[in-house]
Amino acid sequence: MSENYTALYEQHKKAGASFTDFGGWQMPLKYESELAEHHAVRNAAGLFDLSHMGEVWVSGPDAAAFLDYALVGKLSAIAVGKAKYSLICNADGGIIDDLISYRRAEDKFLVVPNAGNAKVVAAALTERAGSAQDGDFDVVVEDVSAETSLIAVQGPNAEAILLSLVPAGQHALVTDLKYYAALEVGITVNGAVQDLLLARTGYTGEDGFEIYIPNVDAAGLWEALLEVGASHGLIPAGLAARDSLRLEAGMPLYGNELSRYVNAYAAGLGPVVSLAKESNFVGREALTAIKAAGVGTTVGQKLVGLKGTGRRAARAHYPVLKDGMLIGEVTSGQPSPTLGYPVALAYVDVEYAEVGTIVDVDLRGKPEPFEVVALPFYKRQK
Repeated sequence: MSENYTALYEQHKKAGASFTDFGGWQMPLKYESELAEHHAVRNAAGLFDLSHMGEVWVSGPDAAAFLDYALVGKLSAIAVGKAKYSLICNADGGIIDDLISYRRAEDKFLVVPNAGNAKVVAAALTERAGSAQDGDFDVVVEDVSAETSLIAVQGPNAEAILLSLVPAGQHALVTDLKYYAALEVGITVNGAVQDLLLARTGYTGEDGFEIYIPNVDAAGLWEALLEVGASHGLIPAGLAARDSLRLEAGMPLYGNELSRYVNAYAAGLGPVVSLAKESNFVGREALTAIKAAGVGTTVGQKLVGLKGTGRRAARAHYPVLKDGMLIGEVTSGQPSPTLGYPVALAYVDVEYAEVGTIVDVDLRGKPEPFEVVALPFYKRQK
């Protein structure tokens, strides 16, 4: 059993949450109904505790150049106030983690890794900052995960809910905030307005915000959001709903679709890799060779979406077959609450990855037909 608890653990207990171990943390799996929580996010709003995620500050004169070296993307190209999805890879191109980096100043970035990888990513960044091979970088890497909470409001009513806690004079800052951007804004917590980092990102396929706040103030913000959000249909949501939402949105989960044994091209994340940037980066040589070999396009396997033609759902690790021959494996799968049919993500041999291809998934000894479809399964109406 994990020993890590977020600053909101008591709030989850009072709300009747069922808990599960996730990335070494005790996290709410659901409160009353995971289906109700899923539909609330699609139709109104859901409140998520994401405090198990990591927060690593990278600052100093060489911060941008360093992240260009440490990650596969060109972080130096993003403007202050914007964010970028990227990968940190091994020298062999395997994915250590997928993460979001926010540029808070010319020389300061906030890197947000996944829960179980936070310490690994912080250690890798620290090691790469002093890489003898490419010269030392004038940067400071500071892991503040242990003192930082992260609360997300996701769903079509998220903006209206958040505005209830933001001073009227700053409403335009929130409404004008673009996707994959962040800013400091005043938010009312425990009766006082605090300047907090607000990001407009998300992992559900819906509009939404993520708020970074010191642990000591997390419970006050959580309760305030529930209070002002009640009239907007806001309810707390756990990991079960988060997983079904991200699956419908076709978003990969580290440990399922992504791992050190998977490369960006097989995972459909080739555009994240910037082979065009002038500087060297960890994994560049391997990823250049992988792309040249046609991995994910002409050779190897590729991550695809699968739509069930029946009612039974595929689950992680179920074999994918074609004419009885093993051609791949499911990484995530379940019935889609929004769409009403089973959906899954799977790695399959590239010759069977074309949209419209019919394959079988071995559902505990019984083959069931699934169709390869374009991702995402679900896309919200703007």
